[in-house]
Amino acid sequence: MEKKADRPRNQFVLETRRLWFRELSVADAEDFYRLNADVEVIRYTGDKPFLSIGEARIFLENYDQYEKYGYGRWAVLLKGTGKFIGWCGFKFSPESQETDLGFRFFRKYWGHGYATEAAIACIDFGFNSLGLTTLVGKAMKENSASIRVLEKSGMRFIKEISFDGSAGLFFSIQKAAV
Repeated sequence: MEKKADRPRNQFVLETRRLWFRELSVADAEDFYRLNADVEVIRYTGDKPFLSIGEARIFLENYDQYEKYGYGRWAVLLKGTGKFIGWCGFKFSPESQETDLGFRFFRKYWGHGYATEAAIACIDFGFNSLGLTTLVGKAMKENSASIRVLEKSGMRFIKEISFDGSAGLFFSIQKAAV
């Protein structure tokens, strides 16, 4: 049985009814490694698994999105326990000048609405706290679960794309003019 945890204090970003979000840190290396070690979790990402916890640690030590752009992918923690269940957040691409919404969760937490809850919270935060005006999402065509999350979060299909050499779909959402 998991113990109840206090609200995370380190780099707290936002929260939802069931989730807390904070910046990723080197302390997440083991969870980050385990998440990417599951071939089903990374099946539609184009990513390769980390070879070791040390490799995951090096990735996290060099993760510079927060410093460069003021945002990035955030650790998603389950309220009540503080357990790391995955990540959700943004990645800025200087080449395309786009901010991409991405998410990845341990399989144990699939099918509970966490990805959709996290995606909606991140979109709201991006528009209303970070001042972003357009967000994009990409998914391999076979990844029906991620496509549903993007659609449920309000993103609209724009076009088909090549996604790491596979057929992919490109979604976008714009901040509504108020």
